[in-house]
Amino acid sequence: MSSLAGQGDTRPGHGGAGPFTTASRVRSLGDGTFAATLSGPWSIGGKPHGGFLVALLSRAAVAAAGSGSPVADPLSVSAQFLRAPEMGPVLLRTEVRKTGRQATIVAVQLEQRGQSCVEGVVTTGRLPRERAVWSDLPNQPAEPPGNALDLASLPMASVFRLTEGCDIRLDPNGAGFLHGQTNDPPRLRLWARPRSEQVDPMFALMAGDISMPVTFNLGRFGWTPTVQLTSLLRSRPAPGWLRIHVDCRAVHGPWFDADATVVDATGRLICQTRQLALSAKA
Repeated sequence: MSSLAGQGDTRPGHGGAGPFTTASRVRSLGDGTFAATLSGPWSIGGKPHGGFLVALLSRAAVAAAGSGSPVADPLSVSAQFLRAPEMGPVLLRTEVRKTGRQATIVAVQLEQRGQSCVEGVVTTGRLPRERAVWSDLPNQPAEPPGNALDLASLPMASVFRLTEGCDIRLDPNGAGFLHGQTNDPPRLRLWARPRSEQVDPMFALMAGDISMPVTFNLGRFGWTPTVQLTSLLRSRPAPGWLRIHVDCRAVHGPWFDADATVVDATGRLICQTRQLALSAKA
């Protein structure tokens, strides 16, 4: 199994930068271009995880928009996945399209070996600090219950390598695919937090795409590529678990949608995502 068990203290917040922050760093090369390296633990089936790529786009956009200013945050990200990059070095090219008092818009292109792999538009600004005037959120416990499954202990961990850098728990209630069932709705509940560090807005963006495909509950296993992903970051997460509720509105032929709602330990809405993806046949 792939896990960090027995490799030092993995408590959130212990020590300096943890695996996620270290792996998702971008290095400025000047002229709005940044370098990064895609590493194995942030992958699914040997390909870089889509949510992790969104976090990389966002880091580059924030750096380009704020020139290192700590007040800039990603507010929304719209990403088109053109082709899956391989593990290794990548370039991120940014272009500031609009600068405003409330929002700055940055186009970002992730390239590898001269080919564009992911293209996105990131809106940056300041995340609100106050609590929401109104919200309607899924009813989900702040922490994983005792029967929640640690994904690092499941056979899928060898493919779902995010468990090396994240603590991810799955609610077995409603996850019929674990027992060979194919009649549960495409809906899942999870909890996640990074190892060795606290959650931050970039990790929250990745958490919006951290679930295995909800179409597993329909018996559709195999490669499930995201075609388009839109993420809205709503506020800065508090320390602790992120609770993630993923739902689907329709599965039409090979196409399906997935909506994720990410809520922090205090009950605050942190991130919303919607994606269009291709599923394997049942």
